[in-house]
Amino acid sequence: MSKKVSLHTNCKTMKLNNIPQIKHSESGNFFLLAGPCAIEGEEMALNIAETILKITDKLEIPFIFKGSFKKANRSRIDSFTGIGDEKALKILRKVSETFNIPTVTDIHERSDAAMAAEYVDVLQIPAFLVRQTDLVVAAAETGKVVNLKKGQFMSPESMKHAVTKVTDCNNEQVMVTDRGTMFGYQDMIVDFRGIPTMRQFAPTVLDVTHSLQQPNQSSGVTGGRPDMIETIARAGIATGADGIFIETHFDPATAKSDGANMLDIQYLEKLLTNLTAIRKTINSF
Repeated sequence: MSKKVSLHTNCKTMKLNNIPQIKHSESGNFFLLAGPCAIEGEEMALNIAETILKITDKLEIPFIFKGSFKKANRSRIDSFTGIGDEKALKILRKVSETFNIPTVTDIHERSDAAMAAEYVDVLQIPAFLVRQTDLVVAAAETGKVVNLKKGQFMSPESMKHAVTKVTDCNNEQVMVTDRGTMFGYQDMIVDFRGIPTMRQFAPTVLDVTHSLQQPNQSSGVTGGRPDMIETIARAGIATGADGIFIETHFDPATAKSDGANMLDIQYLEKLLTNLTAIRKTINSF
């Protein structure tokens, strides 16, 4: 194993310090995509971003604030989908301008790409949509960093082709994110062999909270196992993940989306402190 876990692979891929306003890019630590599942309002977004930023500055973790401006892939028609596209995107821009940090949001349709690119620094392709060529190409053509979430139904090896769709558009700013693989009808499992595999194609993130979802519940509301967040996150860092993705909230029980698997923000600092210690150990090998 090399002296330090490198963010870069042998192929031409994303350089972390090319993301606008990214901090601590030379710290040797993992990077973090974190925030609420969905933008529920301006005050909550600003408070969550400020809390995470204080922790990541202390631990020298490069931080990208995450928030969905729209939730399109809902189980039930009466599920929360958002506060309005433009309103939510403006809140993401305000978070970025207030704290001088980059932001990421997911897109679902080709027309979302150009619209969201006006407000955020990273465009995320949801796992269910990562094989949608038109959507991936639209994101790539904005010139923004593209985060490709591995489909729950896809092998790690197959993500090479999703990455190639981005790089063939003359955009080498691409990362991939593992968010678990379907295990039966109502559970997810993380195959940690996929992390070194996907790192051959692009910097690789482990989505800790979505990997602990329990989808397809009979109620139409996704369940989760937040008690396993630290276990999965520790294993991800130990197996070489370049980044960690965590959805967090001040009160997950009242969150309007994915509350069942989000991390209560009061536990975030301890978790990130432990992960930083593991990363330092890995870097010493």
